[in-house]
This record gives sequence, C-alpha cells and structure tokens, in this order.
Amino acid sequence: MSVEATRSRNRLAEVTFDEKSIAYDAADRAQERAAAIFDLVEENSFGVAGCDDGPYRLTVAQAESRLTLNIRGASGAPVAELAMSMTPLRALLTEYYLLCESYYSAIRSASPRQIEAIERERAALHNQGAALIAERLADKVEIDERTSRRLFTLVSALNWKK
Repeated sequence: MSVEATRSRNRLAEVTFDEKSIAYDAADRAQERAAAIFDLVEENSFGVAGCDDGPYRLTVAQAESRLTLNIRGASGAPVAELAMSMTPLRALLTEYYLLCESYYSAIRSASPRQIEAIERERAALHNQGAALIAERLADKVEIDERTSRRLFTLVSALNWKK
C-alpha cells in the first residue's frame, strides 16, 4: 500500500461523544466540545495497532473515572475498545482548568506580558496532558503529537465543569 493510501486510512473520519457520558452541567460547553471534535477530525493521524480498517470512527465515553474509546472501522465494524483511567489526568486537568480561567480573566484586564506568561503555562500543561495520553495509548494506537494534543483538548472539553 502506498504511503498516501496508508495516510488516508490511518485517520479519524468521525468523532462523537457518548451522550450519556456528558454531565448535564456541562451542556454549556457544547461549543467547546464541537470545536475540539472539528479540529481533531480536520487533522489527525490515528492508526490502530494490528488493524488496517480505517479511516476510523471514534466514540468517546466516560464512566466514573474511566475514559473509553470505542473504535469502529470504515465498514462500521468494531475494531477496538480502549479503556483508560482518568486518575493520572485528574490533577493535571484541574490545574489546566484553573489556568484557562486565569487566562480568560486576564485577557480583560492584565498586561500582555502577564497574559503571555499564563498562556505559556497553559500550553506547557496542555503538552504534558497530550504526552500522557500518547503514552497511555502507545501500544494500542499510533498517533502523532498533533493528534495527542487534540485528544487532550477533547478530554478537557468533556470534563470541564464550571
């Protein structure tokens, strides 16, 4: 198979949330979730280890402290179901949300230097979260750095509570 054919198959063509996983108090975050899904589908590299049935459809669910990724192939047949504990991400997500809130407050009144400092810290936490997701999925799916960053954005949009 050519590199281009492999690239077109090793991607996510569709991403959805399991609606039962979205807390009612997170309904005001629908726009953030939609943007995270759009960005992920628009540009990603996603291959399932030992499988060549892409492009893939991903459904993200969360129950208690577990994130579940249900992956279906191009035909719609189930390919994999990956469960990942959210516990290693909890503290990082909490700090990330606090920095996001600080950033939103700062853009109204802080100096550009202060805003840039907050943004650097936020980006560093985002990178840590993306690296953690990539590490947790490494033996199951093949993703690039941009895709892991977008997956972290998706996870943070799913879990954000105001």
